[in-house]
Amino acid sequence: MFAPVPEGGASEQLFLGGMVRHDTLAQIFRSMILLAAAITCLISADVPRVGRRGDYYAIIIAATLGMCLMSAASDLIMVLIALETTSISLYLLVGFLRGDAKSAEAGVKYFLFGAFSSAVLLYGLSLLYGFAGQTNIYGLSGALAAAGLEPGHVLLVLVMVLVGFGFKVSAVPFHFWTPDVYEGAPTPITAFISVGSKAASFALLLRFFLAVFPTYEEYWVVVIAVLATFTMTLGNLLALVQRNIKRMLAYSSIAQAGYALIGVAAVAADNSLGSGAVVFYMFMYTLTNLAAFTIVILVERVTGGDQIADLAGLHQRAPRLALAMFLALLSLGGIPPLAGFAGKLFLFSAAVDAGLVWLAMVGVINALVSLYYYLVVAKVMYVDQPAHADKAIAVSRPYVYSLVVTVVGMVLLGTIFIGPWLNWSTSAASGLF
Repeated sequence: MFAPVPEGGASEQLFLGGMVRHDTLAQIFRSMILLAAAITCLISADVPRVGRRGDYYAIIIAATLGMCLMSAASDLIMVLIALETTSISLYLLVGFLRGDAKSAEAGVKYFLFGAFSSAVLLYGLSLLYGFAGQTNIYGLSGALAAAGLEPGHVLLVLVMVLVGFGFKVSAVPFHFWTPDVYEGAPTPITAFISVGSKAASFALLLRFFLAVFPTYEEYWVVVIAVLATFTMTLGNLLALVQRNIKRMLAYSSIAQAGYALIGVAAVAADNSLGSGAVVFYMFMYTLTNLAAFTIVILVERVTGGDQIADLAGLHQRAPRLALAMFLALLSLGGIPPLAGFAGKLFLFSAAVDAGLVWLAMVGVINALVSLYYYLVVAKVMYVDQPAHADKAIAVSRPYVYSLVVTVVGMVLLGTIFIGPWLNWSTSAASGLF
């Protein structure tokens, strides 16, 4: 069942019988995932009903292992094992608060949508194995070409695989689970899903499509460009009307996935800048979203709610937290000199270099739209009067460490380290071609 490991550059980095590839790209994404897991554990420490549960942290470790394997998977069997290890762990974490109706509902919804997308993906992978006769993804391209298949057969497989990956990255129209899961899950787990799962999924998406379907780029690049357009637009438009901060960040996460898909589409012209921009953007997004959710947890512990209105007057009650949240919102909106601006600039530049000028224009328009709902939250923090002015917001050491790492990281990534990080990301991504 297992195909021989391909000869050449790729095989020199394949381990466990060709199941896992160890390269710079996998190392970068593993760094993101491990950082996300570490900060998730830190910000979980003082959260009631999860912070002192050993099984909670054990499941986080299992999910982290699955995500790390996703970022380096080089065989269809490992792709499926890594995806299911991650998914099952996250199902448990989302529904971890068994006495909470929202958490239970979110866990069931996440499981049902995940089971459906996994079934479609598994069917697509089984067809791919049937067509090619092997499972190593670096040998599938040549095997598909040698089989002399009709383009329609390969496109069917491509669409099925894209359904599974689209669910993991919250791409439209596979995004329905996102707002309910983000709202109902324990907030640290919401943060973990929003960055760790997304980073691992984009790592696998880049590796899989560039290794398996390089001769069908003219088809899947168009599909991904359209997905990026709808994902950005729908995510931003629905975020405009949200009153719950976790649901707003959920739709923001959908829109951010749309921006990252621009970089995936930009690899049409063997554009290593496109893949490198995706890597850079996902690291920026990891730091920024973790910072935002850390502050949401701190406010939620005091106010008991997760509405945007609960952030009212945060500047008066905790000016440093308000500043950190403001910087995170500006970074998500793409305002210089923060990391979000550099990330969007690289993605849009890659799209232009690949001849997708229209997609870059759609991205710029969507970035401008997103500024509205980010600035609404900033207005609530700095202008509105606090409803809980008598309640102090205590920030324990784990949260201080988390905010220092994430906020300082997203500032430095947009200024001093912008050049070295982009060069490292682009160099790592160039190994995929």
